[in-house]
Amino acid sequence: MFGIIGLVLLHVCVFGVFVIHGGSMAPIIAAAPFEIATILGAGIAAMLIGNDLDTIKGVAGGFGKVFGGSKWKKQDFLDVIFLVSKLLKILRVDGPVALEAHVESPESSAIFGEYPRIMKDHHVLHLITDTVRLMVISSGNLNAYAVEEVMDAAIKEHVHHAAHPAHALASLAGALPALGIVACVLGVVKTMGSIDQPPIILGGLIGSALVGTFMGVFMAYGIVEPMANRLTTVLKEEAQIYHVVKQMIVATLHGHPQPLVIEAARVAISAHNQPSFGEVFDGLRGK
Repeated sequence: MFGIIGLVLLHVCVFGVFVIHGGSMAPIIAAAPFEIATILGAGIAAMLIGNDLDTIKGVAGGFGKVFGGSKWKKQDFLDVIFLVSKLLKILRVDGPVALEAHVESPESSAIFGEYPRIMKDHHVLHLITDTVRLMVISSGNLNAYAVEEVMDAAIKEHVHHAAHPAHALASLAGALPALGIVACVLGVVKTMGSIDQPPIILGGLIGSALVGTFMGVFMAYGIVEPMANRLTTVLKEEAQIYHVVKQMIVATLHGHPQPLVIEAARVAISAHNQPSFGEVFDGLRGK
């Protein structure tokens, strides 16, 4: 919502003020389609050259995150706390054998089946099952610090890979002003071919050429770079769910009581998605 408001305000402040001060939009409207096609087309081509298919798909999907925010909401964080709590309770009460089937075949598990959104994200699912599997086969001999190190490495690798689309957008933002200059130079070359024309025609050609520089800078710093920054923020918010899983498992391995385990998970969640202590415990009692 704020992204859309920002885009509207951006155009009003730039073009609206330009018109209010007596500027004519006619030359910009006439030249913009060609300049945008040149600049943005070249930028996208450069992005295709410098990135793999997964990153390009991530950029395309990233626009939805820019305007829609993180895919994980408050209920999702509650669900992952409930899911991991149930698994750890089975391990603690019924022993490793009772838990083995759940982590080896989560798609057939009644416990995992209660949380379809978690099941759909294979990164979260694997972080849970792979780590709990270690707890099952180790028979209680795992070092909490070693497990934390392994989980940190797994989370770091995934977060690094997930950030590639944001980096690609940031690179595009950095390239657009230079590509705007390229479009402007081409416009100047075109103008020089009409140097024998009267000033009114030359003025129009030069103005069209300068639109290239303007559009490159406008798209870079007004649109693409803010989108890249927003996407980076959203991806960091989405990564919080991995830290929730890690905090719960590591705190359990340290032998902390359940209230401290839950609190360790809660503090890893940003304020607008963070469930209250009471919400977590009420949910656990109702499960």
